[in-house]
Amino acid sequence: MERPPITPQLGRTRVMAILRTADASGLPAVARALADGGVTCLEVTLTTVGALDALADIRDDLGPAVAVGAGTVLTTGQARDALAAGAEFLVSPVVDAALIRTTANSGIPCYPGAWTPTEVAAAWQAGAAAVKLFPACTGGPAHLRQLRAPLPEIPLMAVGGVDIAQARDYIDAGARAVGIGSPLLRGADRDPSATALGALTERARTVLDTVGATAAAEEVGR
Repeated sequence: MERPPITPQLGRTRVMAILRTADASGLPAVARALADGGVTCLEVTLTTVGALDALADIRDDLGPAVAVGAGTVLTTGQARDALAAGAEFLVSPVVDAALIRTTANSGIPCYPGAWTPTEVAAAWQAGAAAVKLFPACTGGPAHLRQLRAPLPEIPLMAVGGVDIAQARDYIDAGARAVGIGSPLLRGADRDPSATALGALTERARTVLDTVGATAAAEEVGR
């Protein structure tokens, strides 16, 4: 099995925006506001009603410059449905070797969630493009730094309870990227007014500046 590379938009920006909401109707507008601010790697979680339809709509609207994937993928069946809907990457909160292999064999990056060294190594061995440290906030940047010490070859993303102000701390601890949800959206998904969407675009620019994406983005797959 050839391991798929990290999603190019994620490698460049070092930020994945997590779109988790009760109603997907506002997500296309939110996605455009994020893209206008430079955040071009978007995860639409399957806990959102209508997630796959929203994913397809966002892809049609924004085109190839923006990578749109499916999150909270728990089964190989969900993985196949998401890939059929056009997901360009899959994110899971767990390490499921069959799910990771199914995704990798399709040539699509998979980012499974792990917490311990054993889980991180198992996810990598199964073919993950990078491993999501989840929930990152439980151990903070110190936990990520400790995982990186014995496993330096495995790229880690920090996801779960990460806010904009902390994002740089995780990058400095060795994270390849961060995933940010509600601290970035701040309700714009529920109230996609012009004011809320404009503020979202500004927050997107802020988080990119915070992680240093605009100054010194890492090469994809490095």
